Order: sequence, then structure tokens, then C-alpha cells
Amino acid sequence: MNGRRIPTIGVILSLAVLSAACSTKPAASGGSNAAGGGKDLEPANLVVYSGSGDSPESWNERFGSPLKEKFPQYNIKYIQKQSNLGIKELLTSGETIDIYWDSIGGFASAVLDNGLEFDMTELMKKYNVDFSRMEKTVADSVKQISPDKIYGIPVFNNNMVLNYNKDLFDKFGVPYPKDGMTWNEAIQMGEKLTRFDGKQYVGLSSSQTHMLLMNQLSIPFIDQAKGTPTIFSNEKWRDYYNTVFVGPAKAPGYKEYIKAHKEAIPYRNEFLKDKDLAMFAWLSSIIFVFPEDFSAMNWDVISLPTFDSLPGVGSQAYPTYFSVTSMSKQRDQAMKVIQYLISDEMQEKLSKKGVMPVSNSDAIKKVYGQESAFKDKNLKSAFYNKFAPIPYKSQYDNLLLAPYAKAVPPIILNGDYNTTFRSTEEDTVKKLADAKK
Repeated sequence: MNGRRIPTIGVILSLAVLSAACSTKPAASGGSNAAGGGKDLEPANLVVYSGSGDSPESWNERFGSPLKEKFPQYNIKYIQKQSNLGIKELLTSGETIDIYWDSIGGFASAVLDNGLEFDMTELMKKYNVDFSRMEKTVADSVKQISPDKIYGIPVFNNNMVLNYNKDLFDKFGVPYPKDGMTWNEAIQMGEKLTRFDGKQYVGLSSSQTHMLLMNQLSIPFIDQAKGTPTIFSNEKWRDYYNTVFVGPAKAPGYKEYIKAHKEAIPYRNEFLKDKDLAMFAWLSSIIFVFPEDFSAMNWDVISLPTFDSLPGVGSQAYPTYFSVTSMSKQRDQAMKVIQYLISDEMQEKLSKKGVMPVSNSDAIKKVYGQESAFKDKNLKSAFYNKFAPIPYKSQYDNLLLAPYAKAVPPIILNGDYNTTFRSTEEDTVKKLADAKK
């Protein structure tokens, strides 16, 4: 939920599930208080840090308060990332981070670049963590960071959906969109909503960073075998850009709109503030990030449109991992916290608040958002599609994200894929070489 980040994913993990004697029925864990030999119940001072930048209020609402209630013997201190307090500054100050958490986009580079990686495999066995009770692509994803070590455990998830402004549909007499639409159908609908009426309105757009990182065609940013960018060499990118970005912009007036907005495709402000964008593909969690803006709109949400060639396949999953760090001196207690976060009890609490669970329990998915201000919206649309397989993710994916996204407007405006993609490839090859030095 940190805006424009993502990398990480692979083969399903099967760990032996030992007998459980925990009072909390687990979602992805069957923990026993006895498993830690009492160490996990000892008082502890735990420091939690995230690259997400989430506020202390957000942390407490979702995690801090329930953890304090569950573990009164633990003093859990959450440190928020700030402009002058990144992970390097925090480590330089001498602070010990016991638990690090971040989305798939930032997790790998943060833990690997800062030496925070710790193989949690033995702790998972000790606390009976069972990945088979998680959504499969999310469980698979942890093996992307390392094929034989576990550096993070998924705690909550995210994906892409299509939000729409009902007032604009009413204004132009267009029927509301429905779950299960294809991109071609959404593009045709967008054409009917791209028109001038006192000002220019546009029908369909998306968050290009998230659409690229979570692309439905499962295209990797970097070729795993060659270690090179794929933007020019993988022809699937051309099909993807043409469908998701160029297709909606073919409607008369759309390109002029982009030119008038500093050659940027319609984004958050155009949808939430200016209200001249009718449909916007964005993270399913985003309504809970900007509740006041959405409360001021007449809106609803449907599943992300799908490719004709991949019926029923939505975006890739966008999990967030929690990890016990290499520097922690209280690993049992830190693991006990993570074990609880993936329990049925906690997964249900998160789901009710509108935090997408990693649990594959239908009962837990069913209560998604039911304690939120938007419980009457079509929130179940977030689970309508299957998750696209997550391709190879590199710790350098974030470096390629901005150049890949920067290629969107020029391709829309001039249609020259070869020149734009080749230029992007040259730029990203240099960025990779510099980073690897």
C-alpha cells in the first residue's frame, strides 16, 4: 500500500504440520505455546519497522492494538519510515530491528541490501506454520527471494480492481460496468464516456506502475537467465501496453487530454478530485487508504477487466511480508507475533477491516470489508478473478519500474513501440549495471 512499489515469487512450500494446541485456530499456522519452550512467552521489547511509511495510527488500527491485547507481556515499538529516517539511517543510529515488513515491491531489496535476511525455516517448523492454508500464488511467492530459504512470511495481500464513478455513468446514460468484463468491453465502454461536456471527460485509465508490476500476462521485468531487461525483447509487453494503456486512449479527445495534463495519463487526482475520469484500475486496498475522498464520491467497484486470451485471470497478487531479522535477539517472540498475524483469528479481523487476507479460507474472504464504511460496495469483486502467476522477481525490479512506466505516454501519443522500448531498454541496462556495481 505504499504507492508505487513491488518485487518477489516461486514454488509451493510444503512443511510438515505438527500437532497444534493453540487456543487460536490458525489460518496459515498451527502454533503451540509449548513449542518455544516458554521463551516466546517471556517479556520482550520488539522493534518493528517498515519501508511502507504507514502511519502509527494505521499500524495500531490494523496490527498494534490487536497485538498488544494478544501479547500484553511484549512491548512492541513501531517506527515509521520518514524522509529523514530510512532503513539505512535507522541502522546507522544503532537501532535493532526485530521485525521488518514491506510489500513484495520493496521487501527483497530492503532485507538483502541491508543484511537483514534471516532464514525462518526452522522457526516455521518450530511454530507449525503451514503455507498450504494460504492463497497458492502468495505462498509460492516467498521462494522468489531465495529458492531454499524463507526470509519473509506473507501476512496480507492486495490486487487490482476497477473503480468507477457512478455519477459520470449516470450523466452520460451509460450502464454501470459489471464483474467479469474483458478489456475490450471496458475499452468500448470507456469510449462512450470520453467526451466533452463543459470540460473533457475520459472513460478509462489505470495506475500504470501497479498495472506493470502486477501485469496479468505474468511478464517478468528482468530475464532470469540473462539478467537483462525484458521491455524490448519480450513481445508480450507490446500486447500488454497496447491493450491496457493504448486501447483506452484511442477514444477521440483522450490524447488531447493527456497533452493538456503534462503528457501524463489520468491518475488519482483526475479520479478522486477532478472527477473527470470515469473508470480507474487501482489497488483493491486503495479505498481504505483514501476513505474521505471515496466517501465524497458516488462510486462502486468491479473486478479488473481480463484479457480475451486469459479468461478469469486478474492481476498478480501483491503480498506484504513480515520477517524476523538477522539482528534480532528475540526471534522466538518475534516469530510468535508473526504466527498470530496469520492465525484465523487475526486474518478474520484484518479481512473485516478491508485488509485482504492471505488465508485461502472462503469464510475469511466472505467478511472482507464488512466492518468498514464501504461494506455496501461490491467489495467481493476483489476475489472475482484468479490471481495471475507471479513471474521471476528481481531485487532490482524497482529500478526498472519508473522507466517502464515512463514509456506509457510516448507510446500512446506517437505509437512508436520500437523506438520507445529500445530507448527504455538502454536506460534500464545502464541502471542495472550501476546498481550491480
